Amino acid sequence: MDDAVGTLTRGTAEGGLTTGAVARLLGVAPTTLRSWDRRYGIGPASREGGRHRRWTSADIGLLECMCGLTNAGMPPAEAARAALAAASRDTPARPDERASRSRAPSSHTPGASSPTPGASSHAPGALPVGRARRECRGLAGAAVRLDAQAMDELLDAAIDKYGLLAAWESVIMPTLHAVGRKWETVGERYVEVEHLLSWHVSSALRRAAARRAPTAGSGVSLLACTPGESHTLALEALAAGLARQGLPVRMFGAALPVEAMEEAVRRTGPAAVVLWAQSRSTASRALVARVESIEWGVRGARRRPVVLVAGPGWAGQLPSRALHPSGLAEALDVLAAISRR
Repeated sequence: MDDAVGTLTRGTAEGGLTTGAVARLLGVAPTTLRSWDRRYGIGPASREGGRHRRWTSADIGLLECMCGLTNAGMPPAEAARAALAAASRDTPARPDERASRSRAPSSHTPGASSPTPGASSHAPGALPVGRARRECRGLAGAAVRLDAQAMDELLDAAIDKYGLLAAWESVIMPTLHAVGRKWETVGERYVEVEHLLSWHVSSALRRAAARRAPTAGSGVSLLACTPGESHTLALEALAAGLARQGLPVRMFGAALPVEAMEEAVRRTGPAAVVLWAQSRSTASRALVARVESIEWGVRGARRRPVVLVAGPGWAGQLPSRALHPSGLAEALDVLAAISRR
């Protein structure tokens, strides 16, 4: 901690830290910081020579807020809006900060959801989707009515209109969160809503994934939930996103036993393995080390997979070597780069 404080103090005195230094300070990948800057406007207030990022203590405070929200399971687009809103409440923005934050998500930015006036509904049975997209409110209403056809049509339309990534972050995830919040407040009454919506989301993701055949020559990504973990939707979104880029993927779903995971890695020889844990009780550092040690290939040219850990269960207990993408967007970028090596 003393080293980190010293680094921050020296960097601030010298006009700000570089992206690499900030990445080491916060324990995230430099590509994550660049992605947040580009996609969500979570970037430095000034740039050295007009191009190179230099992060001040205020910029790093914003990043720490963003990291905390994403580690808690909030989608990056939502986390960015919340972090920027909190920063604007805490301190008045300087002109250069206002210019930097003008790059934050707008209605023209892929993956961003613009507030809709009057979107908050208080009608009986309405889900608390808040100031979300009109499509989000429509999907929530269809879920409450248990209207299967309407859910299919709305999900397909959102993916076609915004693309899978933006539809996931701005329509699907907020609606799923709304269902979860409603279930927590009214008990068992909304269990059937959550189950039906989850099934239709899963079906829509598979339909989206089936539209493009894999491109030959790319490395396979193996996706699996850790043993004991049953939440699969985020992994299904990742599988669909990879498939739509023409990247080969093997999705093994919920609670894959350790022995089966080892066999799957040896038989498929994946370029990367993604392990999803929704809760801390299912996140296992020992499992990560075990998967990282698996080898395949001919003698003298053996290979090992790159391991990525995903999901809120890994917060606070990240394995030292494994990569930890902050959300769907970064996971797609990282896996695409690994697959195409």
